[in-house]
Amino acid sequence: MAESAVTGQLLASPSFLRKGLVLLFAAACALSVANVYYAQPLLDAFAADFGFSQASVGMVVTATQIGCALALLFVVPLGDLINRRRLTIAQLFLLCAALIVVGRASSAAVLLAGMLSLGLLGTAMTQGLIAYAASAAAPAERGRVVGVAQGGVVIGLLLARSLAGWVADLGGWRAVYFVSAAMTLLMLAVLSRVLPPQTAPAHRISYLKLLYSMFAMLASERVLQIRGVIAMLMFAAFSIFWSALVLPLSAAPYSFSHTAIGAFGLVGVLGALAAARAGHWADRGHGQRTTGLALILLLLSWLALAMMSYSLWALVLGIVLLDLGGQAIHVTNQSMIFRSQPAAHSRLVACYMIFYAVGSGLGAIASTSVYAAAGWNGVCLLGAGVSLLALVFWRLSLRYMPQASVSQSESSGA
Repeated sequence: MAESAVTGQLLASPSFLRKGLVLLFAAACALSVANVYYAQPLLDAFAADFGFSQASVGMVVTATQIGCALALLFVVPLGDLINRRRLTIAQLFLLCAALIVVGRASSAAVLLAGMLSLGLLGTAMTQGLIAYAASAAAPAERGRVVGVAQGGVVIGLLLARSLAGWVADLGGWRAVYFVSAAMTLLMLAVLSRVLPPQTAPAHRISYLKLLYSMFAMLASERVLQIRGVIAMLMFAAFSIFWSALVLPLSAAPYSFSHTAIGAFGLVGVLGALAAARAGHWADRGHGQRTTGLALILLLLSWLALAMMSYSLWALVLGIVLLDLGGQAIHVTNQSMIFRSQPAAHSRLVACYMIFYAVGSGLGAIASTSVYAAAGWNGVCLLGAGVSLLALVFWRLSLRYMPQASVSQSESSGA
């Protein structure tokens, strides 16, 4: 089988090569996912250039999330069907083309179509690489490997805002997407040379059966269902914060530049690096405990964020707590769901991330609408409410987790 061949190849390699490949997956994930999030600190620029209102500019982010959902439904599952290496190269080429389209957009319709394409291709690349890394890892280290790759995703997500703000201040928002196109070409050159070869699965199924199997997973995999709902609520809280942050910080009394606003994303890197450890904790059997603690941190973060008008240090603290809690949940979720069907990692991550796309899209449009109606305090109340709902759902769902999963994630590690 392809999966076992790749696993054997990696495990038989020298230690430094295995670590190098894991770091490569993380770096590639960071560069890919950044394309999905460049728009968030640029929403005011889009509103000015394309005539969006303050309440409707969240559609730019929502269009990206629609692309994410389409990728998860129709593209990411292909990793279980065809050669992942070839699929990755093709996606990188198309991603570069989509970035150029966005950079040259002359109307709101073209911009939204381009954002949808970036969401589709950036997500397909990112989640495909995570599934690749998970399949290649030995079961005993899968949580750690996923944690490193996911750490790359989070760092790319957070640095995207800083890079977008800095480049936009130097050359305008269009330069952000042209610079990203150049970085994508560089990534294409590197990955085409160093990604390990992978053959297609010996037992092939049709594309339609592949898609149907995803719906069967969503209907029958209890761990996927429960952890997916937790992810949906957590990502909604994330999107509520990051989609609205640019609006108060770009207005009086702050009137921050895009560079300054994007720099707040750097603060979240601290939380992301700490959260990567959550995969190791899940490997050792502490997944549920980690989830509970992380959800409490997520809820507490909104108290600090609500104090932004009194102190920007409160904003900094809130960002650290938000990213630490949210990413610890995300890494733990993936570690748990990847245990259920080792031969279907691409489909599992696709199903799981559908919950992410729904939560992020709803959070973005709700956030800007609430900000227009109730200001920053309204946004914080909305985020706290969603975070509290996630905590309550997690606590009530413990009794419904499959016993094998609970004992594996809570009792096996030592």
